[in-house]
Amino acid sequence: MNLFCVGLSHHSANVETRERFAGDAETECSLRKSGCAEALILTTCNRVEVYGASEKRVSTEEIARCLARKIDQYDPSHASAFYRYEEVQCVQHLFRVASGIDSMVVGETEVFGQTKKAYEGARACGAAGPKLHRLFQRAFRVAKQVRSRTQITRGAVSVGSVTVDLAQRIFGDLSVRKVLVLGAGENSERTARALVSRGVTDLRVSNRSGERAEELAQLVGGVAIPFDQWREQCRQIDILITSTSSDAPLLKPEDLAPVLDDRIDRPLFIIDIAVPRDVDPRVNEMEGVYLYDIDSLQSVADQSLALRRQQVAAAETIIAEHVEDFRNKFLDEGSGVLRQKAQEGSPINDASLRASEL
Repeated sequence: MNLFCVGLSHHSANVETRERFAGDAETECSLRKSGCAEALILTTCNRVEVYGASEKRVSTEEIARCLARKIDQYDPSHASAFYRYEEVQCVQHLFRVASGIDSMVVGETEVFGQTKKAYEGARACGAAGPKLHRLFQRAFRVAKQVRSRTQITRGAVSVGSVTVDLAQRIFGDLSVRKVLVLGAGENSERTARALVSRGVTDLRVSNRSGERAEELAQLVGGVAIPFDQWREQCRQIDILITSTSSDAPLLKPEDLAPVLDDRIDRPLFIIDIAVPRDVDPRVNEMEGVYLYDIDSLQSVADQSLALRRQQVAAAETIIAEHVEDFRNKFLDEGSGVLRQKAQEGSPINDASLRASEL
């Protein structure tokens, strides 16, 4: 059974390319039909990856086609933007991803939770079987050891914190600025908390689910704005930060144009950390509007990396040890715990797989 990973990330593709691929509810079914015996999709603001196991090789182009948001607009040349890792390289890559070493913000811990959520979803629907179970259970173990045995997370920041760093660079004192956070998911919550920690007192939250907007607003001492009224808020606010799961842009030039008439000599800064993007890129061409996307945060994140660079080597050592052990047990033919159990006549099931990872 071939173990592999195919994906796009901030290392290999810009946000414009990444937003073309994320799949949908039917993607895992499509991957299974294309030849994957097991398949798991990991999607974050900086990456979309497929981890799979198959008897025969499933081409990168076929996987890219399954991930395309709009299959009728798929261009075969898009497949060239994807990277591919097989067997041991796939194992090493996942361990680095789960540990936060491959993230835009090196050492961040959000990706660990996102990886667990992706795994749990794939297991629940039957898309992930024994091969991916062993791989991901070990990845979680590795990530925990990296966090406990190194200082890789020291000074680490989330995407939300980097977003607020950028806002602070632009405005300096944020305590006198009016900010609207559009979206109420995990990224939005971390961003809102970071804003409050930097002194923001006028914080507004809007979300399709009014209940969730109210919950987040209460959590950070802000004000909930009805979703059908958030665009009007652009007449008053200084900063708009968007992070929703919308498949289409929520703010276009024609939406913003009427608002700008009331903003004489008052620039509007928009930081769009959603993938796909919430704000039409053409908005950046409008007078008095400054638009930043998720890729704009890279330089801010790079500066914080200097604080943790020496810890990366320690983390890589832990990962290398686990990669070698995993290869000896599960990838080298005829070796490992499962072979021993088979010789003893013991059934190989989920319980024995979990036990072998302890």
